[in-house]
Amino acid sequence: MEELVRLEDVRDAAAGGAHLLWAAQGQHDGRLGPGVRAWRHGTALAVASPDLSQRDRLAVDGAPADVTHLVRHVLADLGPTYRPVGPAPLIEAVTGASPGLAPVAEFYWMETSTPPPGSPSPGVRWLDDVQVKEATSLFDRFFPDSYAQPDDGGPHRWAGIVGPLGDGAQPEPLAVAADAWSAADCGFLAGVCVHPDTRGRGLAQAVCGFVLDTLMRRHGRAALMVHEDNQAAIAAYERLGMARRLFGVAQVVSP
Repeated sequence: MEELVRLEDVRDAAAGGAHLLWAAQGQHDGRLGPGVRAWRHGTALAVASPDLSQRDRLAVDGAPADVTHLVRHVLADLGPTYRPVGPAPLIEAVTGASPGLAPVAEFYWMETSTPPPGSPSPGVRWLDDVQVKEATSLFDRFFPDSYAQPDDGGPHRWAGIVGPLGDGAQPEPLAVAADAWSAADCGFLAGVCVHPDTRGRGLAQAVCGFVLDTLMRRHGRAALMVHEDNQAAIAAYERLGMARRLFGVAQVVSP
């Protein structure tokens, strides 16, 4: 097992794997993100990211036997708070061969390396500090479980559409999305929230298209995570050119 300390080495070992490059949280000066560690064993690569989107994540990929060996040794070093994340068939194989691990969830990892079709909506803009604070109410009412929140102090930049809900109403954020936890090699979209009274007007797709266009220009690739049963969101992201892949998550369990 070899620990990798340079972003360049992680890039080589990742072979284009977006979830691995995102987990590395690479900096534009060539360093790994704060607290990030990475290891290679045979075909396997594991990238440990502390407190990434409110979780200690261990992104993995490679042949199941190599990944199983690597995960066993890495978790012995890191501790049980890290949760292996990777393609669903791989996580199934690793947990099946590891009595101390159990699968806990599946989701779609979606990514793109091409700009979204069409031009960004002129009604979308980056929100100022006051508007970001106002967006907090949107999440409190309609998406309290979002990993990305306007008031959580995370590494986010928020875009949105601001307007009145009806005649005489005060303007407020109606749809927002964040450039959140982006890395040098992979931008990341999160925190998509839309006021339910505006659904059907295409506001979410407009905001997401705006953020994805920005991420593509800066990072060359963009990704997001979405629950597998959120078919409306998946369809909207696919219209923006994103491809989905089923991923799994495992966690350490007591013997």
